[in-house]
Amino acid sequence: MPSFFLTHAEVVVDPARPIESWGLSPDGRARAAGAAAVAWDPGVQRIVSSTEQKAVDTAAILAEAVGLVPSSDPALGEIDRSATGYLPPAEFDGVVDAFFATPEDSVRGWERAVDAQDRIVRAVRALTDAGDVTIVSHGAVGALLLADLRGVPVTRALDQPGMGSVFSFDPGTWRATSGWARVGVP
Repeated sequence: MPSFFLTHAEVVVDPARPIESWGLSPDGRARAAGAAAVAWDPGVQRIVSSTEQKAVDTAAILAEAVGLVPSSDPALGEIDRSATGYLPPAEFDGVVDAFFATPEDSVRGWERAVDAQDRIVRAVRALTDAGDVTIVSHGAVGALLLADLRGVPVTRALDQPGMGSVFSFDPGTWRATSGWARVGVP
């Protein structure tokens, strides 16, 4: 059976609120409603999300669709960007590019990619020790996990194609069994 790594769908961006408290937008809720078709299998008996509201919301929608009760784990959180907080999209993209290009450096005070990768890999390994799971988390740490599963260096080329994306992996062999796919997109 596979395990899944699902990213939260589109959010309501509110620069006045902490990023961790942003919830799903109506489009994000609609996309999350399609997650059961691609981010869950009957062998998966647990759904675990990061503690950030957008991931909690996505996990709750998926869990309701499949009849499970989700849990959360703070180690599944997105990269720590608290040093800058919200950045406008054009500025944010440049910092993300630098984050992936220089994984051993802290870019503008953000968590280093190597540290975030170690954190997400340890968290996912611990969660999958108890069996297959759908993990609901975030794009950047998903790209870092995917690099580890593929045995390749950190690269932004492994970033999700958009919010609300999923890949599957085999925890036993520690290998990705798919690439990213958008939820709710044919």
